[in-house]
Amino acid sequence: MPDSLNRRDFLRVGAAGLAAGLAADALTQDAAPLRLAVIGTGGRGTGLLQVALSFGNVAVPALCDINEGNLNRAIGIVRNARGNEPVGYSAGPVDYRRMLQRDDIDAVLVATPMQLHGRMCIDSLGAGKHTLSEVAAAVTLDECWGLVRAEKESGKVYMLSENCCYYQQNMAVLNAAQAGVFGDFTYAECGYVHDCRSLAFHGDGTLTWRGELGRDYTGNVYPTHSLGPVAQWLGINRGDRFVSLVASATPQRSLERYAAQRFGADSPQAKIRFALGDSSTTLIRTAKGAVIDLRFDMYSARPHPSTTYFTLQGVTASYQDTGRQHEIWVEGRTPKYEWEPFAPYATEYEHALWKEHGQEAAQSGHGGADYFVIQQFIEAVVAGRPSPIPAADAAAWSSIIPLSAASIRAGGAPQEVPDFTEGKWRA
Repeated sequence: MPDSLNRRDFLRVGAAGLAAGLAADALTQDAAPLRLAVIGTGGRGTGLLQVALSFGNVAVPALCDINEGNLNRAIGIVRNARGNEPVGYSAGPVDYRRMLQRDDIDAVLVATPMQLHGRMCIDSLGAGKHTLSEVAAAVTLDECWGLVRAEKESGKVYMLSENCCYYQQNMAVLNAAQAGVFGDFTYAECGYVHDCRSLAFHGDGTLTWRGELGRDYTGNVYPTHSLGPVAQWLGINRGDRFVSLVASATPQRSLERYAAQRFGADSPQAKIRFALGDSSTTLIRTAKGAVIDLRFDMYSARPHPSTTYFTLQGVTASYQDTGRQHEIWVEGRTPKYEWEPFAPYATEYEHALWKEHGQEAAQSGHGGADYFVIQQFIEAVVAGRPSPIPAADAAAWSSIIPLSAASIRAGGAPQEVPDFTEGKWRA
């Protein structure tokens, strides 16, 4: 996502988005604006703020960030796009709670470091605000359940901003899966493999939030980019659910070696002992008996054509996305017993969202997916539609963080995954 868009870009994207027909009776220039506040105006928060401002019916009365430079940059973006000066909140790590007391805020985007998402979103829902959360949703089971309760008690929209679910090819696979192309699902494989060693440290050698994750956590600490699309393909929480998992991890080698190479063998950075292994694998079993092989690797020295990869296996079809190519085999349709390009299927099963809004989406980051997380959140709030990724989904996907860690600490012992739908997955 580019760090900045000029005013002409805002107006062009905004006009196109409105013309695309998002809940036409509500999302118009004549409707009362959706008043959105942002907690966390670093790179990701600023990028999503820019996308939100591309919709003409979004106003931004307040922003919060403890980094004054980030906050002032975001204030300037809103001023240039809308002409108003949003109120800034930066008086410490809980000043966002003071912002949440404002009665001129309808919704909140939480885009802080990941470890803070759960508590901040629970507070936001508790304050009666619709809430859009960056990933992951939470890092503890208590936070996962807290989100489910807060969503229910508040009656407000909660949505996880998992942009990988909105990649064009992933949504086409979703359509094909729901159309029965794969038959019964038996297996899926997915992973997030992204060399983030350089992103673990600030220029002065202090740890970024990614570095703090590596120091303080083990297991799969970033599961939703890869797991989210697969969960939707398998109908998790909509006819099936995660029931248990086992996990295993390698020792930590690569980040500590990188720290010594970058900062010196005798540096304070080289003496940090990171808990997060180079690579981990988590095997998840579903109620219907499908198995998901979920890999996570944030520190290995490894080129990657894409940060995510996917495989979906059913009784009658197979799909694989290696990051370089997308291939499929369908029983009774693929001419030979070998892979064929997915492109014709991507056209045949193109999702309605991409048909309607693909042109506007293409102007946003992550292949257009950033547009859809904002668009879908706005539509859910303004048009009164269900959240596309509600708290039960966010909790199930994010619960992999504490549960994989628990399994690793217990020598690979199975861990039960809670039913965050409380039985509603069967309906």
